[in-house]
Amino acid sequence: MTFLRATLRTRFLAAASCLLSAGASLTSAAGPVPAVERLRHHVEQFNGRDTDLYPQSIPNAQAYDFLKENIPLFDAPDEDFVRTYYFRWWVYRKHVKATPEGRVITEFLPPVPWAGKHNTISCALGHHLMEGRWLRDRGIMRENLQFWLGKTDGGHLRRYSTWLGTGLWELHEVHPDEAFLKDLLPSLVANYEGWEATHLCADGLFQQTDNADGMEVSIGGSGRRPTINSYLYGDARVIAKIARLARNSSLAGKYDRKADDLRKRVLATMWDDDAGFFRVLPGSEGEKRADVSELLGYTPWLTGLADTGERHSRAWRLLTDSKGFLAPYGLTTAEQSHPQFAISGTGHECQWNGPSWPYLTSATLKSLANVLHAGGKQPLTRGDYFKLLANYTRSQRLTAADGTVLPWIDENQDPYSGEWLARKLLIERHSPIRERGKDYNHSSYCDLILSGLVGIRPAVGNKLEIDPLLPPGRWRYFSVERVRYHDREVSVVWDEDGLRYGRGKGLRLIVDGKVIASRPDLGKLSAVLPAR
Repeated sequence: MTFLRATLRTRFLAAASCLLSAGASLTSAAGPVPAVERLRHHVEQFNGRDTDLYPQSIPNAQAYDFLKENIPLFDAPDEDFVRTYYFRWWVYRKHVKATPEGRVITEFLPPVPWAGKHNTISCALGHHLMEGRWLRDRGIMRENLQFWLGKTDGGHLRRYSTWLGTGLWELHEVHPDEAFLKDLLPSLVANYEGWEATHLCADGLFQQTDNADGMEVSIGGSGRRPTINSYLYGDARVIAKIARLARNSSLAGKYDRKADDLRKRVLATMWDDDAGFFRVLPGSEGEKRADVSELLGYTPWLTGLADTGERHSRAWRLLTDSKGFLAPYGLTTAEQSHPQFAISGTGHECQWNGPSWPYLTSATLKSLANVLHAGGKQPLTRGDYFKLLANYTRSQRLTAADGTVLPWIDENQDPYSGEWLARKLLIERHSPIRERGKDYNHSSYCDLILSGLVGIRPAVGNKLEIDPLLPPGRWRYFSVERVRYHDREVSVVWDEDGLRYGRGKGLRLIVDGKVIASRPDLGKLSAVLPAR
């Protein structure tokens, strides 16, 4: 098995190298190809290699026009990053689905029996919101939220855990709309009360099955899990923020107290000081914490529940440890040193006891970006973030039967060989659903580039901060153009020697065509948006 995995990895890297070389032609002797033409080039390649099995509202023939009008344009010297960025947007638009209740975002393209109305699933809603907030057409996310919170989802919102509130607030920070938030407030409160009615335990913590957390066959199992408790902490905080906007101080205070209480209980019971990690409290109340560290233990940083102090930051050491979560492809969902860690070719095709899942890899990278942007003494660095993001980037590939390496996103992955596990098992079992996981919309990537690597830090108010997580000396240049932020046109440009873009050396923040902040090196920029 070790030899087979090593052989597969060698073939994968060789094919990826060929694909990278092919993409290098996008920079010519006359200078960089315009970003919109790079987008066209990639979309044409994606379309040409794709069998559009389950077209929805925006088929491949319309992909370029939709993306040209809706996404920020990205340029960097590493073609793998650029290609994957555009590939993930190309995949995302496949999941925009027009319905009688407005546009929604799907997770699977083929119909699956565990989905709700319009084949929607709430599990990855947080990812959908964080990614979709960068679309210029803000109506898509508004309609998607109105579907989930407007009593038109068929009662499916709480079928799975999801970080709804945190995703909603991050959307608001890019496209502020207080009136819209206030309209959603009663539904947000009703949703939280619904969770309390069915999932709140006597000890003040929320319980969830691992399956309804979207994490079947996990080692830690069902019970009071860091996931659902972190997500609902975020929901409570956001309800309090919106209540203050609505001048409802009583409701704001009530939900701030709920958030404070939930945070104290999670820190007191789920944090294992000996292991230095947040762990599941399985089974009935009073049982000991599970004896395994799982990647889901980073979700307290996703929604701001965990602090960035030294005590809890010890957890991050496992992210770069080959006995912890670090693997050649993505991150393992359980620590590799645990005796129940497994990469199985039998049983349920969706197992969270070891395989790499882009869902949690991307959520963990988002959490790490939050920690690094917060500053303070941390065991990991911006260089670590870049390496882990590069690992995730190069994992989103599939080697076809003819040896061609294709951009690919699917369900779960062998963390050592890069093979897509659920896909392999479903093919072997002659699944009636052809390519169930192809173009799976269960994770994020573009937001990790925009808010993480490039460091666009949206905020409520008239300010904008840029804090790139790209480590110094790694890339000579990058740019992001056509970011729609607070109804302004924003670009971020890094040009180490000033030769790539001809706008001078250093880092620049450009709003509506004017440079409003700059510095000669990579670092933090803060600016007030100029008056119109």
